[in-house]
Amino acid sequence: MDSLIAQLMAVFKRMWRYRWPGLMAAWLVGIVAAVVVFVVPDRFEASARVYVDTQSILKPLMSGVAVLNNTEQQVNVLSRTLISRPNVEKLVRMADLDLRATSKSDQEALIDRVTRNLSIQSAGGATNNLYILSYRDSSPEVSKKVVASLLSIFMESSLGASRKDSTTAATFLNEQIKNYETKLEEAETRRKEFRLRNLQLTAQDGKDSAARLAEASAQLDAARLQLREAVNGRDMAKQQLDIDNKRNTGSGSLQSLMQESSQKLATPEIDSRIEGLKRNLDALQQRYTDQHPDVVNTRRLIKDLEEQKKKEVAELQKAALTNPVSAGGRGDSLANQELARVLATKEVEVASLRARVDELQGRYTAAQGAIKLAPQLEAEFAQLNRDYEVIKKNYEEMVSRRESAALSTDLDNTSGVADFRIIDPPRASSKPVAPNRLMLLAAGLVVALFAGLLTAFAASQVRPVFHDLNELRQRLELPILGVVSRQETVADRRRTKVDLLRFGVASGSLAGLYALGLIGMAIWLSRQGG
Repeated sequence: MDSLIAQLMAVFKRMWRYRWPGLMAAWLVGIVAAVVVFVVPDRFEASARVYVDTQSILKPLMSGVAVLNNTEQQVNVLSRTLISRPNVEKLVRMADLDLRATSKSDQEALIDRVTRNLSIQSAGGATNNLYILSYRDSSPEVSKKVVASLLSIFMESSLGASRKDSTTAATFLNEQIKNYETKLEEAETRRKEFRLRNLQLTAQDGKDSAARLAEASAQLDAARLQLREAVNGRDMAKQQLDIDNKRNTGSGSLQSLMQESSQKLATPEIDSRIEGLKRNLDALQQRYTDQHPDVVNTRRLIKDLEEQKKKEVAELQKAALTNPVSAGGRGDSLANQELARVLATKEVEVASLRARVDELQGRYTAAQGAIKLAPQLEAEFAQLNRDYEVIKKNYEEMVSRRESAALSTDLDNTSGVADFRIIDPPRASSKPVAPNRLMLLAAGLVVALFAGLLTAFAASQVRPVFHDLNELRQRLELPILGVVSRQETVADRRRTKVDLLRFGVASGSLAGLYALGLIGMAIWLSRQGG
């Protein structure tokens, strides 16, 4: 610590030797600083406050119907990017500032100066859309005009950007919709051609080839069963007719004919139904037990049909006894005529069922042939359907988005979506806001004193003088043989005091002049404010 103090004292002693050059430098810098402070022109500031209302009742009402822009974010970004070169050039032209610039370099300097003096700030933080637009200039009228132009650009840029985005989005969506319309028409054409080539596959019955084959097989089996039942019924009718014919020929006694008729008399329809139920009973007994409800119901139906058959046979026998056959021939027997009619009906039924069986057999054969090609055709049709559905879905989404974009454009064009409210119109201050001459004058005094100290220190470093024996020994690293002292006289001490007094007066004069300047300027500024 002692060595540090000793070094500082040595430096101070060297600087004290060059105090007069330092004082001269301080006076020179002080005079220049004072002149600069008083010469700098006054600058006036114009400002305006604008509030951007982004909360509208239309937003919750149109949510989900129209595409709502984030107006707060747009305004925030616009406020940050408003002071750009294109906007500043437009501002210079609107405020007629370019009349001062006669050359290219003057225009560039003017744009740079305007950019530095422009400012736009948020007055209430990021969530409050209250902005302050300000500009400083030596003329209050010019600053007010510039702020008014900047306010117009701020409001127009927001609306222009929104409309430009809506127009660009609508143009893009229209182009995409045209492309998807073409793709959709091509996909529909491919599906139509495929259906025309493969009508059997694309039948609108909701069944595939395997299901249609199973259905054809079931229909064919049912038709064959009906054909067998019809053939049996026809055969039974033939047998009954033959019995009736034999009875009418008179061979044998009436009692024998009645016995034969009672033995062979039958009902074809009931017999065919009984035969079908018995086959169904056999199939059910192979899968279920005798106590199964289906088995019990089938047996009950068979029993009921057998009892019905007995009743009809008894009625037929009774009718045969009450209407005996005359010797005149078969044409007089009503039973013979009824049997002939039944036989003819059965023949027609058999022929019809044979034709139906043949048709169903052809369909079954065609279904068997088509099922081999069905997987490939179904895969191709499924691929066509997937492509068509994807294109159709995208097309419908594009159309929906275009309608939303159109509605959004209309919404942006209406009032209340983003309302610009000018809280404070552009107004220039009556008093200059810059420069702060008090601060500048005080800073000038500080700079002058610092310049004097720096000059004295630089001179002491250029031409160093040693005031201490130890410092000389450390610096030269040579042995010191002795020291020659200087004896001061009374005249020397008097000259030293006079020199010190002059230095104090000169230094105090510099500080006093600055103090008087500060006091006078403070009084002048207070009078202006009053």
